[in-house]
Amino acid sequence: MHTDTYELNATAPDSLGPVALVLLAAGASTRMGRPKQLLSYHGRTLLRHAAETAAATGCAPIVLVTGALHDELLTEVTGLPIQAAHNPDWATGMASSIRTGLTAVAAAEPRAVLIMLTDQPLVTPELLRQLITQQQATQAPIVAAAYGDTLGVPAVFATSIFPELLKLEGAQGAGRLIARLGTAVGQVAFPAGLLDVDTPEQYAALLRVPPR
Repeated sequence: MHTDTYELNATAPDSLGPVALVLLAAGASTRMGRPKQLLSYHGRTLLRHAAETAAATGCAPIVLVTGALHDELLTEVTGLPIQAAHNPDWATGMASSIRTGLTAVAAAEPRAVLIMLTDQPLVTPELLRQLITQQQATQAPIVAAAYGDTLGVPAVFATSIFPELLKLEGAQGAGRLIARLGTAVGQVAFPAGLLDVDTPEQYAALLRVPPR
């Protein structure tokens, strides 16, 4: 696993506690037909937007997991407090990227980790802080975003759940674990989460959404 670190010279926002953040960006964007991490959205790439959103939470460390692309993504996080960890097994599915991210944050001994994606550009720092605050207040094993009939990422996972995350295989994402825990999972409403960016049609829909 290759790791690069970029430091922020400015003072970071007040920390919400020892919570790490893993930003998953390892996929090849096969349904989009081009790297969705580098798609433009109101003057920034989706990756830059997600990285700035992550940095605004005050979480530390923040790890960007790369895969199909690496060097091209590093330029998008310049000047932000981001560590980039490359997952050489990215093609096996999201589970390996989650393992890469958890391994990268392990030395910091966080008591929870927030996992987010680059293809949910309507995620806000406020939403991420709500997830963290609720998990800290309730000590739920997971607090996830709720949109439509889905409970999913972005979501905060307590350290007690890390062994289960590490057991995920292949294309399994955190959603499988969230579903299995059922009512033990806390939730924060995120109606805008219904719009993610996997296809050209979804990207066109995103471009019709006014900037926040």
